Amino acid sequence: MSLVLPSELVVDRFLPTVRAMLATRLAERGMTQQEIATKLGVTQAAVSKYVSGESGGDDRFRDHPETVATVDRIADGLAGGEMDGYDALAELLALIRDLEDRGPICELHEEEMPALRGLGCDLCVRGLDPDVRAERDVLANVRTAARTLASIPEMAAAVPNVGTNVGMALPDAHDETDVAAVPGRIYEIGRRIEIPANPEFGASKHVATAILAARSVDPAVRGAVNVATDDALLEAARALGFDPLEFDADYEDRGEHLRDRFAERGSVPRVAYHRGAFGIEPITYVFGETAVDAADLVSDLLAEASA
Repeated sequence: MSLVLPSELVVDRFLPTVRAMLATRLAERGMTQQEIATKLGVTQAAVSKYVSGESGGDDRFRDHPETVATVDRIADGLAGGEMDGYDALAELLALIRDLEDRGPICELHEEEMPALRGLGCDLCVRGLDPDVRAERDVLANVRTAARTLASIPEMAAAVPNVGTNVGMALPDAHDETDVAAVPGRIYEIGRRIEIPANPEFGASKHVATAILAARSVDPAVRGAVNVATDDALLEAARALGFDPLEFDADYEDRGEHLRDRFAERGSVPRVAYHRGAFGIEPITYVFGETAVDAADLVSDLLAEASA
């Protein structure tokens, strides 16, 4: 029996096809062949072959709807500057995992190794640690939420002096090391939102404290964003049907204070704020079931406030 690794098929069949698809789409979006070569990490001569259709490839990938959608998404992101190499790699790795799960890569693998046929083989996906999957999903969600915040036109004015952060807890979070956030916080520089690093677990004590307090009352609430307290934003929350909860900033154990306030209310508010204290900047927390949910609500609140 021949021994073929799925990764060989990814390198030999999937990667050339996707590179050709990406090169063609980036060229259609106005990028030069040298710019495309730099983005894809190949030579300009290779890009020329890709664009001219001389590179071959496998139609099972080229015509696969999920592959087409992923390639289009990456091409739009690279051409528009919203996506970097890390983002593109994450998209491709996620696509490969999906294609290995009873997808085209699986079909090719069975062709190369006939002994696998009829076994319902799931070697590529079996045994994935659920904790690892949960951590990966949370990190991906926080990264998406951070990009959402950076794309909001009004966000620069909503960033407090101490910076903004967005976080999300694991389903069974116990402490701040179980909450992912952006290291160093998100800052406004020259009216632009700067995200200094990719999210990590244990990166934000303050946002983690708020999320853990919320989870203790409602386990479904796992995401939050902090922004500057602003009366227009609070009025926008009321206009959208939310009842902001005010809490006292001057508490040494803010987590316990928030838990008590949420418990008194009987639920976790979508918006909770304080007016500051000596040496403490006024801050508003926007909560959601995920980090993306919280970031989307921030977008809605800022749009309503500026209307």
